[in-house]
Formats: sequence, structure tokens, C-alpha cells
Amino acid sequence: MKSKLITLSIFLVILSSLTGYAQNREKVQWISFEQLEDSLKIKPKKVLISFYADWCVYCKKMDRVVFTKPDIVKKLSEEYYVVKMNVETKDTIVFGGSIFTNENHLTSRSPIHDIPILLASRKNRPLSLPATIIMDETFKVDKRFFTYMSPKRLLQVL
Repeated sequence: MKSKLITLSIFLVILSSLTGYAQNREKVQWISFEQLEDSLKIKPKKVLISFYADWCVYCKKMDRVVFTKPDIVKKLSEEYYVVKMNVETKDTIVFGGSIFTNENHLTSRSPIHDIPILLASRKNRPLSLPATIIMDETFKVDKRFFTYMSPKRLLQVL
């Protein structure tokens, strides 16, 4: 009985330390466009928008490899508001007094929401993912990137 109690105690200590480790690990704090609008009114900051799709392998790689690096998390949390958006979402988003939708979700095989079309479009080229948009404090596009960026490259850009 005593050995079972000791084993259970050791197990609980290990479990609680693992839980604490997972909770202390820093992550990018993504916000929605609605939260962004409120935040920009209170305190203007630069904005990084990461456009992705569920099927995009390099988008998933950026989540796994880039947006988990402590130096990137720190830089983003201190200097930027960060928004992550699925380009194929069917959600209606109200931002800046306008309503943005994905009108093509019923008629297109790869429907793209209005917001990525507006912010991440290039003349005579289709939208490619991952797309990273960096905006200044006044919400004007400063830089656009349409490729996977390594942690080193993203830090250079930031």
C-alpha cells in the first residue's frame, strides 16, 4: 500500500511539472480582426497578419517552426498586434466600419475571403500562401511576403 502511494505521489509530481512546463512555454497571442480594431484604437502598434489555409503545408510549418521561437514570440508580443486568418473562412468580419465576407464559398472550389483579397493580392498573380502582411501603426501595408519565412528571415523582416 505504501509503495502504491509513493508511486502515485511521484506520478502526480511529474504530471504537475509537465503541465507547468507546457503552460510556461511562450506562444504567439493571435487576435481576431475585431480585437485588432479595438486594440488599435487604444494603443497603435504595428500589425502582422498571417494568412493561411488548412491545406497549406508551409503555413503549418511556420506555425510549428517559426511562431514558436522565443525571440520571435517576444518581438511580436512587444511590438506588434498579430492576427492569423484562414483565407477560406466563411465568417463575416466587421472591421473599420465595413463588412467583409467570403461570397465565393458557395460557388468556388477554393473560396477566398474578402480580407486576404484586399490585403494580400498582387496584380496578375494568384494569392499564394503562406502570406505575411506587415502594416504600420496607421494600418497601412508596409511589406508583403508570399512564401515560407525561416525564423531568421522573419526576425530580419521584423
